[in-house]
Amino acid sequence: MVRADKSITKRLSSLKEHLKRENPVLIQAVGGFEKLDSIAYGMGLLKPDQSYATQISWWPLVSILGVFSAGKSSFINSYLEKPLQKTGNQAVDDKFTVVCFGEENAGKVLPGLALDADMRFPFYRISDEIEKVATGEGRRIDAYLQLKVTNSPVMRGKILIDSPGFDADDQRTSTLRLTDHIMNISDLVLVFFDARHPEPGAMQDTLTHLVGNTIDRSDSNKFMFVLNQMDTAAREDNSEEIVGAWQRALSQKGLTAGRFYTIYNKDIAPPIEEEAARNRFAAKRDADMAEIESRIDQVEAERAYRIVGAMEKEAYRVRDETVPAITRLKKLWKQRVLRFDIIALALILLSLIGGSIALGAGAAPFTFLLSLFANPVSMIGSIAVIALALMALHFLVRSAVTKYMLKQLTSGDDAIYKPAFEHNTRFYRSVFKAQPVGWTKRRRRDVDEVIEEASDFVQKLNDQFASPSG
Repeated sequence: MVRADKSITKRLSSLKEHLKRENPVLIQAVGGFEKLDSIAYGMGLLKPDQSYATQISWWPLVSILGVFSAGKSSFINSYLEKPLQKTGNQAVDDKFTVVCFGEENAGKVLPGLALDADMRFPFYRISDEIEKVATGEGRRIDAYLQLKVTNSPVMRGKILIDSPGFDADDQRTSTLRLTDHIMNISDLVLVFFDARHPEPGAMQDTLTHLVGNTIDRSDSNKFMFVLNQMDTAAREDNSEEIVGAWQRALSQKGLTAGRFYTIYNKDIAPPIEEEAARNRFAAKRDADMAEIESRIDQVEAERAYRIVGAMEKEAYRVRDETVPAITRLKKLWKQRVLRFDIIALALILLSLIGGSIALGAGAAPFTFLLSLFANPVSMIGSIAVIALALMALHFLVRSAVTKYMLKQLTSGDDAIYKPAFEHNTRFYRSVFKAQPVGWTKRRRRDVDEVIEEASDFVQKLNDQFASPSG
């Protein structure tokens, strides 16, 4: 029986310890993923060093992306109520900064290796991904990532990522890869623009990456576009013009719905002298800040539901998609093997008959064949030789068919089933068994139990976050 290797077992144990402190309800969800892992190992869907639980992020994650000097760092400091990030009008940090909670190590700055080598973080082995797109850069993980620890209570149970200023023209491919990875794993993405520089037409590449490439995503609702430092518009009292210019620029990239959140940091912004304008700008800022902070506060609940949903979705996929697909491929494999077996056997018989006719010179064409079974000893030996020959022929045929089909599975919709198909067609597997290896009635019950447990988890999450019973 295939089991998870030590690295996966260790990672899941660390995950359970974290959840025990942060969200105990989800500990049972880890058990559901472990049950699916066990099924997947037996079916060849996962390798021992893989787990469905590690393919998703368990930490509620908020990322802050945007252009240089858009006020991302000052926003983070204001949200944390602590001066964690350096601020300034120029680029002050060229790394992605991951912020997490910690009382004992508050204020410490750790290198990117702390993230790349720790299985508890969603950046585990991210250096491998960087290496794929930029040879040699994977070894320079400290040039891309750093970890900062804060004891700000708002960071309990979540992770925040501050990106370096985004300028798509000057970014390396590896940095763009990191940006895409962060957007994929985040529960909420705040995209910051600078209201002091209302020239969106000069930022087409940036807008394409941060806006144009996100609007068609199935999770596009997790993106919030923030026009920061709006206090500068108070002097000219032209906030509507600035917002309108940015909205037109975004609509050119396909974003026709949604809106900008217009904010500024009241602690560092110069005072707005005219009282009516000051009150109007402050009211708009407070309303938008309240909505942004509300969305940030919701990420823990959203992540919990997303994890349970991922577990349920994977269970349905195994039962309703993967098993039928492997069964179909195995049936096709069986048909092809048996078809070529028959063809090969027919060719051998024809060759024997032809040889017998040639040896008999037309007088007794089957004399040679009959002589093979002239006495019991000769008959047994002949049968054994023929059986071994036919067996060898069968394994040559099935090996050739398997290699051909595996080559065909390198692309297309069935490519994801290639490892499982290879696992199911090993030389010691029966060609007549269409049911996938490892898929039994017991395993079917296990999958059904995971689906049922997912519904129970949702109910528990509802009790925790919504209290529907009052």
